[in-house]
Amino acid sequence: MKNNIHHEFAYQSRELGVQIEDTLGDPPDRKNYASVIKSLIGEYAKGTEIDDVNLLSFALADHLRFDDPAGLLAQCKQYDKGDAAKVVAMVSCADAEAGKALATVFASNPELARKAVITAFLFKNTKRWADVDNEALQEEEESDMDDGEDDERGVPSQDVIDLFDTREDGND
Repeated sequence: MKNNIHHEFAYQSRELGVQIEDTLGDPPDRKNYASVIKSLIGEYAKGTEIDDVNLLSFALADHLRFDDPAGLLAQCKQYDKGDAAKVVAMVSCADAEAGKALATVFASNPELARKAVITAFLFKNTKRWADVDNEALQEEEESDMDDGEDDERGVPSQDVIDLFDTREDGND
């Protein structure tokens, strides 16, 4: 099966997961997390321009309902081009302030809204795409290793070995 997720969306989705984990902390501080989300949604809702896909998807991820998962999955093929109106129409928000934030961003920067919705969708629905995506990444990594990159296999490269080889430099 061919991977239909643009690599940038896959990357953004993984980054969103890291951002959420970092914000929650260890042990998870849900009160702090909720406060950060509320602040971000408030900023976006009042029209503050924060041109960051991950921050918007971070703010909206827990508030979006993905009403057309198959349609959203079909929109993941291209990162730089897409139908923002169609993507935004495939989601809804139970939270009024989150809905206002999405509508405000969509009005001023439809591409940001589109990318953030798709990123949040992929993050919340990793089982729909991660297996195929991981197979593609694994194939990519294996082909990289075939290019003579010994470092990834735990074998030091000749450059590293030369750094510690003092026999030939005459400074014994």
